[in-house]
Amino acid sequence: MKSFFKTLLASILGVFIAGIIMFFVFIGIMSALVSDMEKATSIEPNSILKLTLENEIVERSSKGILDNIDIGYGQSKQDGLNEILENIEKAKVDPNIRGIYLELSVIQASIGTISEIRNALLQFKTSGKKIIAYGEYMSQGAYYLASVADEVYLNPEGSIIFKGAQAEVMFFKGALDKLGIEAQIIRHGKFKSAVEPFLNNKMSPENREQLQAMLDAIWNNTVNDIAKSRNISPEKVKKIANTLNTSDADSCVATGIVDSLLYKDQIFAKLLKISGSSNKEPKLVTLAKYKNVPKAVTGEGVAKNKIAVVYAFGDVVMGDAADGYISSEKISAALRKARKDTSIKAVVFRINSPGGSALASDIIWREVALTVAEKPVVASMGDLAASGGYYIACPASYIIAQPSTITGSIGVFGVMFNAKKLLNEKLGITTDVVKTEGHSDFPSGTRAMDQYEQKVMLSQIERIYNTFINHVAEGRKMKAEDVDNIGQGRVWAATDALKIGLVDTLGYIDDAIAKAAKMAKVEKYRVVNLPLQQDPWEKFINELSGEVMMKLFTGKYAEYTKYIRIANKVHSMQGIQARLPFELDAE
Repeated sequence: MKSFFKTLLASILGVFIAGIIMFFVFIGIMSALVSDMEKATSIEPNSILKLTLENEIVERSSKGILDNIDIGYGQSKQDGLNEILENIEKAKVDPNIRGIYLELSVIQASIGTISEIRNALLQFKTSGKKIIAYGEYMSQGAYYLASVADEVYLNPEGSIIFKGAQAEVMFFKGALDKLGIEAQIIRHGKFKSAVEPFLNNKMSPENREQLQAMLDAIWNNTVNDIAKSRNISPEKVKKIANTLNTSDADSCVATGIVDSLLYKDQIFAKLLKISGSSNKEPKLVTLAKYKNVPKAVTGEGVAKNKIAVVYAFGDVVMGDAADGYISSEKISAALRKARKDTSIKAVVFRINSPGGSALASDIIWREVALTVAEKPVVASMGDLAASGGYYIACPASYIIAQPSTITGSIGVFGVMFNAKKLLNEKLGITTDVVKTEGHSDFPSGTRAMDQYEQKVMLSQIERIYNTFINHVAEGRKMKAEDVDNIGQGRVWAATDALKIGLVDTLGYIDDAIAKAAKMAKVEKYRVVNLPLQQDPWEKFINELSGEVMMKLFTGKYAEYTKYIRIANKVHSMQGIQARLPFELDAE
């Protein structure tokens, strides 16, 4: 027995010591990764920047350590749109970069984000450097980006998905009826269709009308861009899409969608010729490496004046949420910081959001309005700036939307679920209540609202809606009744939003920065990004939680990711919502 305990204690001690050693080894690896992330690198002359854009593209890159580690299960990695744009601009003036090679298949980004990158590539071409695009197969979004290149090539056995735009809405009323769950909806706005999936089995005429108009506007912009780059008529581009005439490689050449059919080794030969290098292989530099290459020093020193870009992307929520949410605390603090910093002469408020909490939107709106009173604020709209996303944009001094931005959706709704039938008839569960006042159990998930409670809910919705349209009227210098006429929850494509006065012009984030500098009357400035991001180590500690498990799960079961995200959004909803009536898929 004595020998047994001696062996047991030795084993426990061994495991404990091994654990400590592994911990310090782990810390060492993490430290090396952080050091590598921050380490400046250099590239050789005659290099070519290679962009595959295979990772999910978000508005702003993260500083997280785990974002750069493959921990298995195919977890989704992310690239920041801000870094992609910065590095294309850097490559434009870098003497060591001779051109850009786009090797594309599927781009995990919405059309507005792709349009932003496409615009940056158009600016790159003004340097006289070439862009070559190649794909073994391409999604529609990938081809839209590839079409900007000087030359577009496809694998001889490849194909391109090119079929036009579509919107599909999933309806849950039938499932709720079978489960015995009643959706109780209070809304303002005949177009506020975010609640339709709970009420109907198909689109209302109003929802179909707005979606059709929005899709037509965005698709026309896409078609015109492709037609201009490929030197063919918009009518021909639409005919190609309508006849699915890109399903085989030979047809892609015949229609003029691509220039020729080549294998990758033949593409490399072309790239080698462009680079002017005597090597046997072209020197390709990935975005992951090139982002650590320092910008060229201009010799003018560091400008004292600053333009702050405040990034607000994701759902609008209360409190201080993680990256990927527009949290009332974090964004308000960033706006206050920009307002109080005298070296910051203007603010670009970069918004990419379908909306969310009406209360959180109003809190942020107040900070934008206070900042506008002291310095110029230019709102720059990404893929979405709708509902709560438009709420926080409307007080800006000037609003610039991308040509493919979805905006508007000026409306408010509330939804409550009554699961009494599910509990009583399906599960055999009953409830009973003791209360001190007539409505002490309001809101309740086990009974329907009575008429008085519905009236109270409606009065809240109407009050918030009236506040919303008055904020828009004040910010856009319009009459409240005119805002109401174009509001009603209707969603607008940016080209139509421009016509009705919801935005001032169409453009991209670089246009917004230039406009902000002009309004602030500064010629020399540097750009700073807000909110300040967490230190990589601090973010790493926070990530050792359910967030990591979420990455693992959504990687292993990638096809269910969007449904998990939607469920999380519904779970996180608090109070009355000002939200876009649909989810926007990447493709």
